[in-house]
Amino acid sequence: MPPESILVQFLSGTIEAERVADSPACELLLRQARSANLLSRVAALCDDKNLTSRLPQRMQNHLQSAQAVAEANHRSVKWEAKQIELTLLADDIPFCLLKGGAYVVGQTVAAKGRVFSDVDILVPREFLEKTEQLLIRKGWMCTNFDSYDQRYYRTWMHELPPLQHMKRGTTLDVHHAIIPPTARIKSDIEKIWKSAHKVDKYKVLYIPDNKDLVLHSAVHLFCDGELENGLRDLSDLDLLLRDLSVNDDFWAGLLARSVELNLQRPLFYALRYTHALLKTPVPAKFLTASKQGSPGSLVEKWMDFLFYRALLPDHITCTDRWTGLARWMLFVRSHWLKMPPLQLAQHLARKGYKRWKKRNASV
Repeated sequence: MPPESILVQFLSGTIEAERVADSPACELLLRQARSANLLSRVAALCDDKNLTSRLPQRMQNHLQSAQAVAEANHRSVKWEAKQIELTLLADDIPFCLLKGGAYVVGQTVAAKGRVFSDVDILVPREFLEKTEQLLIRKGWMCTNFDSYDQRYYRTWMHELPPLQHMKRGTTLDVHHAIIPPTARIKSDIEKIWKSAHKVDKYKVLYIPDNKDLVLHSAVHLFCDGELENGLRDLSDLDLLLRDLSVNDDFWAGLLARSVELNLQRPLFYALRYTHALLKTPVPAKFLTASKQGSPGSLVEKWMDFLFYRALLPDHITCTDRWTGLARWMLFVRSHWLKMPPLQLAQHLARKGYKRWKKRNASV
């Protein structure tokens, strides 16, 4: 097994406050949190636990700075959401905020100390072209002009190439689905739209239903292969599940929704690893019921080997000799889930050739 992480212990509540207040332990906690992009969340949780004032002053300074970063992030995403709405309102195009933006604007508990580098939105497929045109008129531009990458996104993926605002520098990812059309998993995006709710004081801005927020977060973490922020995304799931499960009907409804959207496998992994790593209080009967999405006992053991390493902070104190391999294997797995074998082979060959050509051009 990989080394234990003090950050994971802190997030799961399995470490004593006295140990966190100890200077060397606190310093290690902050280092791991920074590497996992979770420093702002640790700051917020320290406040919740009335722990901040007991920490060394220089540690308090780091946490206060991290909180200021998160607050600025939240102001920024609210501003961007308003600007996007003003842009799309011209043609009455509805859009859904996803992930971090949805947590903040929707005022969910997962917004606590949440920081992010881009804004993700979902628009109906039939409005995708018009949405891009309207955004370009308002200063959002694609910065990747490679013809293959353009075709990759527009033909095979569930989103446009990333857009960046020419003045504000913010990055926008425009999705038309939560899963690529070429992926092995198929899910009906129309069902997510039907359950989404409009945000107060907005006219065309929507937030997914709470169960769909959980399921999309699970899809993103366990299918996309972007594990640089893996523990942060797992912490999002933990906070969402803890908050929403106060409703007695939540767990049964979540499992039923995963069946309806054909997302049993991502939910299985989400419940398995939030419970195992962050001690999320998932009732035993629902952990058992979620096994309808299990890939089988042998694959479960292999995924445990990979995810128990890849979901830890990318910090030297949290790695063993297998961590690099685990992250690489999960990256390859994410592409395997996105594309049929022949298409994947062609894609990897093309990307490999481009890297070789670029490397040799600089020699």
